[in-house]
Amino acid sequence: MILMQQGMGSADTERKLISILKILSRSSEPLGSTMIARELELAGVFLSERAVRYHLRIADERGYTQPLGRDGRMITSAGLEEVKAALAPEQLGFVREKLEVQAFQTTFDPQERTGQLSINISLIDKNKFKAAISAMKNAFKAGICVSDLVATASERETLGSAVIPVGKIGLATVCSVVINGVFLKAGIPTEYRFGGVLEVRSSKPRRFVAIIDYAGTSLDPSEQFIRAKMTSVREAAKTGNGKIIGVFRTVPAPAMPIVQEKIAMLKEAGIGGVFALGNTSEPLCQIPVGLNRVGIIQLGGLNPVAAAVEEGFEIENVAESGLIEFERLHSVREL
Repeated sequence: MILMQQGMGSADTERKLISILKILSRSSEPLGSTMIARELELAGVFLSERAVRYHLRIADERGYTQPLGRDGRMITSAGLEEVKAALAPEQLGFVREKLEVQAFQTTFDPQERTGQLSINISLIDKNKFKAAISAMKNAFKAGICVSDLVATASERETLGSAVIPVGKIGLATVCSVVINGVFLKAGIPTEYRFGGVLEVRSSKPRRFVAIIDYAGTSLDPSEQFIRAKMTSVREAAKTGNGKIIGVFRTVPAPAMPIVQEKIAMLKEAGIGGVFALGNTSEPLCQIPVGLNRVGIIQLGGLNPVAAAVEEGFEIENVAESGLIEFERLHSVREL
């Protein structure tokens, strides 16, 4: 059977292909054609298993999916990018919704040090992996990260919601949403405002020089800022002055005693990432805060990776890319 080449499929074929990719993008496990067909039916798309397999072969040919034998298929980083691009018009606010879902799915207990937490995934050429980690070292050491705990996976292995492509090593860094997940389990709702490029002076936050509101984007701000090379994390790690990735959240003011308690517990478990806490109803780094709310500036989990990109390494990043068991993480120093 001759498969349709990229750009030559009918509009109907493309819509069905995107529907399948969308389902795969939501799963952290491989899915077979039977399960995909069932999920499609729930979404109002009716395809036989045979038709699903046909579309999956097209996805394989384009590099959007990776076959894993009888287990089924998982979406690749190229497939995730295709979903983002195809659904962009209808996904304004998608990042904020994704953050809220991953906070809800977080089961990490900082006191027991068990459960799942959100991660970012960075794909690095396996021949340059050690050098790239070396380029990140100072950012981890300076604490310009959520945690120095990481996980790795080799080609064809699964890490979070991604299968690592051939020739790559996957690096998982802890995502800042774990903090908000712990808050949520304690009954504290978080308002997700924006991600931005944060100017620091003497290792303290000064102001945001670029921001992307979560409500108005379908792409993760951290990925965009790193790709645009708008950071100077290496300089910030070395001198305390530079531009790093930061995120801005707010929480209800009455919750502050519990917020501070959870921040301390997270720190004991090796997870930091809270860069600054504001005062009730007062601006933080020139950002206004609503009545009876407190602003929080959190560090972006991809800051160390940004340092490597600044040094010339080509790294593909997928922020908020699934969940991982805490026990799988280990100190980056062990690499």
